[in-house]
Amino acid sequence: MRGLTEANLKTLAGARSFERGRGYVDAVSGVEVGDGWVTASVHGTERYEVQLTLEGAGGLSGECDCPYGMEGNFCKHLVALGLTMLAQRESLPRQRKAARDRAQDLDGWLSALSKDELLALVREQIGEDPQLRRRMELRVASARGDLATVRARIRDLLDIGAFAQYGYVEYADARAYADQAGQAISAIRGLTGSSRAVDAITLAREAMRLLAEAVESVDDSDGRLGEVGADLAAAHLDACREAHPDPEELARWLVGHALGDMDDGLTDLDPLDYEDILGEEGMAVLRRLAVEAWQGNRRGWAEKYLMERLAKAGGDVDAVIAVHAADLSPNGHTHLLIARELDTARRPDEALSWAERGIGEARDARELSAVDTALIDYLCDRYAQAARHPDAVALRRDHFSARRSLLTYQQLRAAARAADCWPAEREGALTQLRTDTGRWQQGPYGRSVLVDALLDDEDVDAAWQAATDTGAHDRQWLALADQARATRPADALGVYLRLAEPLTRETGNTVYERLVSLLLSIRDCHRRLGTPDDFTGYVTVLRTAQKRKRNLMRLMDEHSL
Repeated sequence: MRGLTEANLKTLAGARSFERGRGYVDAVSGVEVGDGWVTASVHGTERYEVQLTLEGAGGLSGECDCPYGMEGNFCKHLVALGLTMLAQRESLPRQRKAARDRAQDLDGWLSALSKDELLALVREQIGEDPQLRRRMELRVASARGDLATVRARIRDLLDIGAFAQYGYVEYADARAYADQAGQAISAIRGLTGSSRAVDAITLAREAMRLLAEAVESVDDSDGRLGEVGADLAAAHLDACREAHPDPEELARWLVGHALGDMDDGLTDLDPLDYEDILGEEGMAVLRRLAVEAWQGNRRGWAEKYLMERLAKAGGDVDAVIAVHAADLSPNGHTHLLIARELDTARRPDEALSWAERGIGEARDARELSAVDTALIDYLCDRYAQAARHPDAVALRRDHFSARRSLLTYQQLRAAARAADCWPAEREGALTQLRTDTGRWQQGPYGRSVLVDALLDDEDVDAAWQAATDTGAHDRQWLALADQARATRPADALGVYLRLAEPLTRETGNTVYERLVSLLLSIRDCHRRLGTPDDFTGYVTVLRTAQKRKRNLMRLMDEHSL
């Protein structure tokens, strides 16, 4: 229980999920307490199954089958169960002891049964549970090496028919299908364990193909089929280690699998995992086939990836560069990859040359506005390290001219300050922003880049003038008012009053918080102007008009408004 606290729940879930979890406490049902774990159902958009582990290796943890929880997050449903158990903290130790006692009693009872009694119990369960019966039959077939039966059963397990409506497995049924598909892996491993590893290899490959066909018709948003695919790849690898198949045949199959489209990465099978099985002979075949495939399709993603993996594994940097260089992207991203590979290989001069080549080719194509900004950052860092500050300024200037934004302005400023030439560069950049109109002048959401730049320079008067002359977004006017309040309280007051007026016609806690923030700023302006009575009158009228909004009244009371 020591790890189960509100503070820990909030830390694990985050403030937002924690607060939302409070609203789901009444939706918790079917709580079952074990020794160190608690399970329950939580009714949200659907019914979700949740489990809290109270004293695991990493402390308090949990799992939930909601979409957010399936991504590994500590969700609101887990918070709701945790808060439910905290409300029962006094009785929880007693419930855990009862769970331990039940487990011990069950184990003791089973241990006391004779072989015939245990067999009778298992037969009873098999008779009542068709799924259990089919799993047992599959294990028997695997243990006996009955390849025909195992193959037929695997096909049944990977068939979506029982779960598909109109030929497609919806999200609600995908988990059950994935659980069923996972049974195929147990059968394949059973063959390996019964000295039928060669057959296990054959069936694993068939299963990969069937799973790849099935996934096209399954909503695998939770990635469970990906987990099945990874387990299937592991079962194939284990079978190969046991059977020691022909190295050349295995190499050909691995390359075909890596370059084919039969699983679309579902099994995430890495040919290099088989290096110890392939040996020198098989690896030579693998490399030869990979090179031939790449030479036949230098722009193919799978061919490039396989070649890059093999080249890196062999420590052949020049081969890695050759793969990238065969298909250079126009935005310079590939040049950056090559430069980083050369840096890793401690060949900095060549790295710098490739980076400069990427920028040069973008300039030649007049595409500096679309160039990978990471390449520009990389090259400017290299220039700074070499004290080539004018080169960094020139590159930042060109990038700013091609892509005028607050970020490129800030980057130009940093480079120019390092080169001790910011005043001149600033004047040139601001001249461009003042001259520009249309798409160059406007930043995201209609914000004026010129106003943003002047605000960032803390040149309040110039920013205010620019906003007046060219217009500005409400967020910019708010930032201007906040910065100018001390020296221009009357101007700031006009902005705050204008921004507050439309909020009085809206509802919602977020709106109320914004309105109260503006009211505090309005009050400060009146204090600076020596007109507190005007503020009192304003608030009185506002309270009268908004009195039905209880949450707003509460917030205003909390801030003495």
